[in-house]
This record gives sequence, C-alpha cells and structure tokens, in this order.
Amino acid sequence: IFDKSQPKNIIERCMSVMQSGTQMIKLKSGTKGLVRLFYLDEHRTCIRWRPSRKSEKAKIVIDSIYKVTEGRQSEIFHRHTEGNFDPSCCFTIYHGNHMESLDLITSNPEEARTWITGLKYLMAGISDEDSLAKRQRTHDQYPFKDISSADKNGDGLLNIEEIHQLMHKLNVNLPRRKVRQMFQEADTDENQGTLTFEEFSVFYKMMSLRRDLYLLLLSYSDKKDHLTVEEFAQFLKMEQKMNNVTTEYCLDIIRKFEVSEENKEQNVLGIEGFTSFMRSSACDIFNPLHSEVHQDMDQPLCNYYIASSHNTYLTGDQLLSQSKVEMYARVLQDGCRCVEVDCWDGPDGEPVVHHGYTFTSKILFRDVVEAINKNAFVKNEFPVVLSIENHCSIQQQKKIAQYLMEIFSDKLDLSSIIAGDSKQLPSPQSLKGKILVKGKKLPYNLGADAEEGEVSDEDSADEIEDDCKLKLCYSNGTTEHQMESFIRKKLESLIKESQIRDKEDPDSFTVKALLKATHEGLNVNLKQKAVKSRSKSHSTSDDEESQQNSSGKETGQLYRLGRRRKTMKLCRALSDLVVYTNSVAAQDIVDDGTMGNVLSFSETRAHQVVQQKSEQFILYNQKQLTRIYPSAYRIDSSNFNPLPYWNAGCQLVALNYQSDGRMMQVNQAKFRMNGNCGYVLKPQQMCKGTFNPYSGDPLPANPKKQLILKVISGQQLPKPPDSVLGDRGEIIDPFVEVEIIGLPVDCCKDQTRVVDDNGFNPVWEETLTFTIHMPEIALVRFLVWDHDPIGRDFVGQRTVAFNSLVPGYRHVYLEGLTEASIFVHITINEMYGKWSPLILNPSYTILHFLGATKNKQLIGLKGLFNKNPKHNSAENNGHYVRKRSIGDRILRRTASAPAKGRKKSKMGFQEATEIKDGTSELTDMKDKEGVIRRTTRSLQARPASMPVDKFLLMGLSSPECETIKDTKREENTSGKISHPL
Repeated sequence: IFDKSQPKNIIERCMSVMQSGTQMIKLKSGTKGLVRLFYLDEHRTCIRWRPSRKSEKAKIVIDSIYKVTEGRQSEIFHRHTEGNFDPSCCFTIYHGNHMESLDLITSNPEEARTWITGLKYLMAGISDEDSLAKRQRTHDQYPFKDISSADKNGDGLLNIEEIHQLMHKLNVNLPRRKVRQMFQEADTDENQGTLTFEEFSVFYKMMSLRRDLYLLLLSYSDKKDHLTVEEFAQFLKMEQKMNNVTTEYCLDIIRKFEVSEENKEQNVLGIEGFTSFMRSSACDIFNPLHSEVHQDMDQPLCNYYIASSHNTYLTGDQLLSQSKVEMYARVLQDGCRCVEVDCWDGPDGEPVVHHGYTFTSKILFRDVVEAINKNAFVKNEFPVVLSIENHCSIQQQKKIAQYLMEIFSDKLDLSSIIAGDSKQLPSPQSLKGKILVKGKKLPYNLGADAEEGEVSDEDSADEIEDDCKLKLCYSNGTTEHQMESFIRKKLESLIKESQIRDKEDPDSFTVKALLKATHEGLNVNLKQKAVKSRSKSHSTSDDEESQQNSSGKETGQLYRLGRRRKTMKLCRALSDLVVYTNSVAAQDIVDDGTMGNVLSFSETRAHQVVQQKSEQFILYNQKQLTRIYPSAYRIDSSNFNPLPYWNAGCQLVALNYQSDGRMMQVNQAKFRMNGNCGYVLKPQQMCKGTFNPYSGDPLPANPKKQLILKVISGQQLPKPPDSVLGDRGEIIDPFVEVEIIGLPVDCCKDQTRVVDDNGFNPVWEETLTFTIHMPEIALVRFLVWDHDPIGRDFVGQRTVAFNSLVPGYRHVYLEGLTEASIFVHITINEMYGKWSPLILNPSYTILHFLGATKNKQLIGLKGLFNKNPKHNSAENNGHYVRKRSIGDRILRRTASAPAKGRKKSKMGFQEATEIKDGTSELTDMKDKEGVIRRTTRSLQARPASMPVDKFLLMGLSSPECETIKDTKREENTSGKISHPL
C-alpha cells in the first residue's frame, strides 16, 4: 500500500528517474537473466523496455499491475538459488489476468527503492481515480499518443499528409476536402501548412464534434448552442428519467463539466460541457446504485447465485501450467466467493496443491491458506466457501486441519451462527467474515470417538478413465523432460485445432480425442480394457459405439456406471471443520431433513439432470446447494456455458477464472449487479414454487419487460485486436449486435446495419426491440463487429445485467477499451399477458394475438413481418408510420455507408413454438448470406465428452439457448478458446 504522505518532490524525482530509464536484469526461468533498459513512458501509463523482439508490444500497462513485492519473494527468484542477489536490489511486478511476474534486479538498492515507490504511487493514483477521471485522462491522451509516430521528420509539426496518416491510425476516413478545410481552420499561426501540438488540439476538437449530442442539445435548448439550468433539468427529467432534479444539482454539473469560463459565469452548459457530462459515469449504461450491495442479504444461502472458481490455483491449461498462490488473491479480490483447493501428499509431510495426474507445478497448502486468509475479506465481508478436494493420507489430512484452524482461527467458528429456521441454511449476512469448509464429513452413524472413517471418494477427474491419467511411471527410458515436451506439443496442436474449427462451438469431441492421443503417445501405463458389460439402461449413438469398438473401451459416464465406487479414509479433525457445506454424491442423498449438503456435478452429468428433471432440480436447489464444475476433458481450461445451470437454480457454477472470453464475461456481468460481492439473489420464482425454464411462456401470470433499444452511434472504435495488418490495415466497417441472455425463451440477438470505413464516429440510428420474461436473470450483451467480405472480426463487448440498465441516453463503454463506446437510448416498458402497446411493437403483438391459430398459418403470416430488413425497428415498421424529426433526418444523412444486408438472427416465432411443443426436429435456417442458423433443437448442442444417451434422442428440451452457431470466433484477445451461450 502506498504511503500518501510522501513529499511531492520525492515522487517527482522517482517519476523523473523512471522516465529517464534504468538498466536492470530481467530474470527468467531457465536463463541467467537479460540486461535491459526499463523506463516509464511519457504519459506515465506503461513500463517499456529495450531491446526487445516484441518492439511496440514490449510493455506493461500500469492499470494491469496487481502488486509489486520487494525482495526475492517470487517463484522465479526461488528457482535461481545459485544467484547471489542482494534482496534489497530485487523486486517483482505481478500483472495481467494470469498473474505473470516480471522479476527485476537493479545495480543498487537506491534504484530498486525508487522504482518500488514510483510504481506504488502510480498504482494508488489509478485505484483512487473514479471511472470519470480515468476516462477523462485517457480521452485527453488518446489522439496525442500517436503524434510522435505520425511526425516522421521529428520537427514537432504535422503536415497535411502526416495528418491523413494519423487519421487512418485513428480509424477514421473523412473526405480529403473536409480534412483540408478543418486543417486550414486550425492552422492559424505564421507557419502555414503545418500544425503545432496546440493547433492539432483544435483540429481534433473539430473532428470530434458529436453531431448526435449537438442535435440533442439543440432539441432541448430551443435551437441555442447551450442549455440553461431549467432546460438541462428538463432534459434530465424527461430523457434520463431522473427524480428529484434540483437547481443546485444542475449548477454543480455545470461547474464540474463546463470548459468555457463565460458559460460558467452565465450558468449555462455548452456543447463541450454537455459532451463531457454525457461521457461521464453519470450517463453510463450501468446503474451506479448497483455498484454497491443493494439486494436483501438475509435469505438462506441456497437463495443466491455464488461466484465460484474451478482449480483456482492454475494460471493456464490443466496439464502443464503454473500453480500460483497469487491466483487466490486475484480471484477473491475480483469478487469470487468459492475457491477450490486440490490437496495431495507432499514431501516432508507437507501437503501440496496442484492438479492431480498432470505436470502442473505444486505449491504448499499452507501458503494457499495464508493467501486466502489475507485476501478473503479485503473487498467485501460476505462468506467464502473453501472447496477442498482431498487426496491426502490421514497424516497429511491432520496437517491440513491443523493449518486451517491455526490460520483461519475464529473465521471457522460457526457456533454463534443461527439460521432463521433450523431446517434452512444461514444467510450471507449472518456469515459475514466467515470461511466455510466444503468437504467430506464422516457418517453420522460412526461413533463419536472414532478418529477416522470411510467416505466415498469422487475425484473431479474421474470421468477420465484411470489409464488415461498421467502417472509418473515412465517406460522405454523416457524422461520427465521428454514427456513434458511431448505434452506441450500435443497441447499446442489442440489449441491450434480448436482455433481453426468453429470457435463458438464447445460441443466438439476434439479435446477428448486429443487428450487420449496424448496419453497413448506417452506410453503412460496404458492398458487396453475389454468391455465386459454394458449398462442396459442406456443406449449410445452410432458414432459413439464405433468409437467404443475401435478403442476397446466405453467412454465417459457410461463406463463409470459399471465401476465399483471408490472410498477413502477421512480423519475426524478435518471432518469436524465441515458444517454447512458437506460434499455429497447424488447417490448419497437421503432426504432425512438435514441441511448443509452440497451436491457436486461435472458439467457432463449436470447436463443430463437439467435435460431430464429441470423442475425437480429447481425444487432441490431451493433447500440445498449444488456445485457444477467443468469437464475434466477441458484440458485447455476452456469454460462451459453457465446459463442452463443458473436457469435451474444451481448456486455454485464454477468456472476457470484464468480463461478470458465469453463465459467469464457473462459470469462477471451477472455478479456485478450486486456490488460485485459474489452473491446475487435468485428470482423469487426459483426460491419458491416451480416452473419449466424451457417453456415458451414459463411465467404466464407475471408481467414481462419490453426493451426498446435505439443504437445511435459509436465513438473511437479500434481495429480488431487480432487484425493481421494492425495499424496499416483497412479502416473498419462496424456494426453492433445486441444479444439477450437468459431463459431459453428470452435468448435472441439482433443487429444494426454496417457503416463503411468509419471506426471513429459511425452513426447507425436504428431501433431494436426485445421481450424478456424473467428480467431478474437476463443479461444484455453489446458486441461491436468489423464486417468484412469473408465474415466478421470481433472489436469489443460489454455485458450488463438487464436489471442494471438505466433508461435514457447512455454510453456503453466496451470492456478493456477505455475510449471505445457506443451511444444508445434505452426505454423499458412493462407488458401484461400477451399484449403490448401496438405503437411500440405491432408485429410482436399481432403474432401473439394470432398465437392460438395453427403453426402453418403462423409460418405464412410470419413472412409478412420479416420482409423489411429492419423488422424489429419500431419506427421502420410497415404498420406504423410516424414523421421523422429534423434531427433524425440529419443524423441519417451523417451515416457514412448505405445499409448492407443484415443478418437476421432473432429467434423466430416458429422456433419458439417448436421449443414449447418439445418437438425434436432439427430446423436449420440459411440467411441471405448463406450462414447456417440452427435452432436450439440441434442435437449437437451438448458438452464435450457427453455420451449421446437415449434421453437426448427422445427430443427433450435442450438447455442451450443459443439459436446461432457463428462460423467466426467472437472474441479471443489472449488466445483462449471461447464458447457460445
């Protein structure tokens, strides 16, 4: 933590030294270290070094730094035991999502102290900034960070050609005549034909003038170029739906955002001040009240979704990646409330944590417990569940229990916790500051004096056959190094293969096939097992039967059903620490009225339960906790779709937090809606009573919500992160896709047209309309894509809980891209029964009015409403014509491209009817561009390694709500595999 009492001159000296650069040794595993010049960039936003083969990419952004530690504390320092480094010259910078470490050695302690002080100052400043200050800082720096590269001759001046090149880099393609006109207006000094830094600022402001905001200001200011206090108050009440708007509040905004001193004196808000206000956190799409805990936290634990992590210690894949204690600190401070610890016997009687049967590195159990103790309640005090997977001997189990009691101390004492009812779990509120140990408990019928006993042993890797687990017995003289090298190559080929195939498809057997090939190639204790018997109660598909015949053994769960269940010995000391979170297998459940069981399922098994017994599953989850974890075949640490399990009321849906991508973004969006405290209240209908989540109208008695979303414009949208040509590539042709994620009946997506050659300020002005049956669990996902002739490239996204949306004119800032945003207008209406106001969505209402008629008639009528490419737009619908405002017409003309063919991907009425009726037909649709669209009935929609059992072939509803299988990857900024919802 940075000491803010440090004198300013010391800080400035640190900054000066860091910007001048310091030669340091960069320590790497397996090498002696590299001497590099490290320096802080001129904007104080990142650390750079040279020489480096990465050139411009050789940097660490200050915002991404998690912590800076002094001395030789990191794993890499510990490995370099032969290096006689002075600890006072050593420090480590931990950064990024995977807690990568940059280990540095200075030539003297003074230099190390300077860098540690300077970095902690910069980190403290960033953490103290509110989102407005941070956004304003980057907005001010945005165009100027590229000026030095645009200034080819280094004279500090920009000529017209350099301006054109800079604009290409800024992703905007204005007519040359328009650029020359603005250039001449900005070029006011004696040195004609070039722009100084100050003149370029004027040019940039002209180029950045927001027509959409200017027209909005004009419409409320009676055509003046500013808003009076009364006019501004009217705008806030009418458009932003703000209550209790006072004169003092409006004056405060003018004082804070207005840049013109003259306007401030007259108490009016000009276009620059109005633009700054509209770009601020006050006009963000996310409700600021939801940044704090606002839900009822006094209900039983089973009434909440709980943010949960799988294999928390891993930084990457499940076979070779590093295990790091720092991962616990990261996920706990990110709001995760259930972490996993895989415990194994270690040397010298010390239990270790790592992923069993693999080459992942090992860390001490004691270090993990200390990290959890230190970080569990830094950001919030709601309880943490410690999910222990125990593989240890009795002696080391006693050591585990000893460390838990010594380090957690009174955090484990639950004797004073009183549940509201003896037959229900305690609440998060009553458990504040407590750590719950989730693990096995000795049977109640065992004598109290028994020090140990037998319990069932369900290993999370048990769906992988025993002869496919990596065991450290080598044949043919193979060394561990050779094996590790072989696995690494196999893993790389898996990831490459998964990037080539449909990147939005999690249902391929590629992972499983490659995993088997890896083990077979390694000669690791492989034994072919003959299939002696087959479970008569299950049938398999032809594909799977042929796979079984060729390999000589059955796959997945079917084979496991025939095995005798494993048991293990458990010591009393560890059993006694388990109070409300007793891990049980499905076959161990006895309905004896006892509380506190946690049922654990692999996604494979959970998928079956959700498919076959969704309503019973909802009822079970009203009293007990359920944990769902990723299939053991996801060796690349990819994540499954959490949605079907949330829809069935499962609380602990565990994801690989180290893997970026769609699933983690959806998970983060869900838990942000309650102050990111790790607990989100389930809808009332999931806590009492039951309903069918796969019904076409799951809650007929409840009002529905209608979301009318006008997508107006975009701002400073960058080129796609994996753009092949980088800055030299073409200017993007952006379009916006909006997706609703929730109950299957609510899941759909729609998109705007494409705007050509403008990532800087594209204008769409299109309205999309959606109906939501269960708004409490719905999420709204905004995606920006770059259209190209062979598909589309992902630009950025933001996912927000539906109940966290704020009405009015709002900016949607794309995650990880501080400047990039889209500007929208949001209206939310309440709808009762099957009716909605005709004026808002006539096609929807008429189709529902005709809902009682036969399917064939509906299919014929459906075509009437789908001819218009913008059939979801209220203002473009053929059945309702209204006069456009002058502002609308002007905004339409500012769009820089004609409409291209839009892909219709909203789930049609026919498909919704098929889901409701439970038909098993596979309906494929091709849109005008030839892209295949599958309905949710696709039998391919099943998790990796899922046996095709007979229940799937009988046409039961699929939990997958995705109606489209895109042939392009949605997003993958860090090389991770992402999957669809």
